[in-house]
Amino acid sequence: MKAIRFHEYGDPGVLRYEDAERPEPAQGEVLVKVAATSFNPVDAGIRAGYLRQVFAVGLPHIPGIDVAGTVVALGAGVTRWTVGDQVIGFLSMVRDGAAADFVTAPAEILAPAPTAIPLTHAAALPAAAQTAWQALFDHADLSAGQRVLINGAGGGVGGYAVQLAKQAGAFVIATASPRSADAVRAQGADRIIDYTATAPADALTEPVDAVLNLVAAAESEIVALTGLIRPGGVIVTTATPAAGDADREVRAVGMQLRTDAEQLASLAKKVDTGELRVEVSATYPLSETASVHELSATGGVRGKVLLTPGS
Repeated sequence: MKAIRFHEYGDPGVLRYEDAERPEPAQGEVLVKVAATSFNPVDAGIRAGYLRQVFAVGLPHIPGIDVAGTVVALGAGVTRWTVGDQVIGFLSMVRDGAAADFVTAPAEILAPAPTAIPLTHAAALPAAAQTAWQALFDHADLSAGQRVLINGAGGGVGGYAVQLAKQAGAFVIATASPRSADAVRAQGADRIIDYTATAPADALTEPVDAVLNLVAAAESEIVALTGLIRPGGVIVTTATPAAGDADREVRAVGMQLRTDAEQLASLAKKVDTGELRVEVSATYPLSETASVHELSATGGVRGKVLLTPGS
C-alpha cells in the first residue's frame, strides 16, 4: 500500500509518500480501507519532534489521527462490525495512523460514519468535534444562559465549538479574522471579535462564564483571557497552558482529547439530523501531505483539511 511516513523528526520535507507494508488486524482490531484522514496541528508537532516526550512514536511513523473508511477485514473476536461497514474514529497518537491506504484500529474505538455527508468528509469530524464537545461540556460544564468566549473560532475545533455551544443555549462570543468571520457567524456566533484589530480583553465589558482557548498565545494573553472570566468560572485550553486564578476560584484546564466511541457516535447522529455541520475547507491527495504541513507552518491552513488516498 501507499502511505505517508517520516523516518526522522524534522520539517515537512521529512514526510515521504512511499510503499509500506499493509497491516493486518490483530485480535480485537479491524482493518479499514481509508477514504480520508484529516490534518490536525498535533500532526505537525509530532512530525517536528516537539512532542516526542509526550507522544513517543516509533520510526518510521505514519501520521493521521482521524479516519473515515470502510471495514475490509476483522481480527479474531470482533463481533461489533462486519465487512463493508463505514466507520469513523479518533486513532492513537502513537500508533501508525490513517495517512495510508489502510489502517488497523481497535474495534471498540470506532463509531458508525454519518450517512448524510460523503464518507471522505466524515474524516473532519472525530478529533475536532470531540475536542470541542469535551472542552465545553466535560471540562467547562457549559449550560444554557452562560456566556462563553471561544478564542480561535475560525479553526476546525472552533467551528464545532461555536455550533455546539449555541445549541446548548449559551451566548457565544468568538474571535475570528475577517476571512473566517462570515463562516463563524453562520455557525451561530452571537458576537465576533476581529482579533487582528482588537484584543478580546479590550473588546469585552461584561465577564464570561468560560473561555475556550484554541490557539497558541503568549502568557500575557492567557492572563488577559483569564481576567475576563467571572469568579467561579473556567478557562479550558488546548494549546498554551493557563494557570487560572485561585483568588477568584477560576479553574484552568489543559485538556487532552480522549477516545470515546459512544460520544463520537452521538456527534455523528447530530450530523445526520442536521444539528451539526461538517465543513471542509480543502481536500488534498495524500501524496501532497508535506505541502499541507508547509501551509500550516505559514498560517495557510484554515478549518478542516482532508487528505485522501489515491487508490
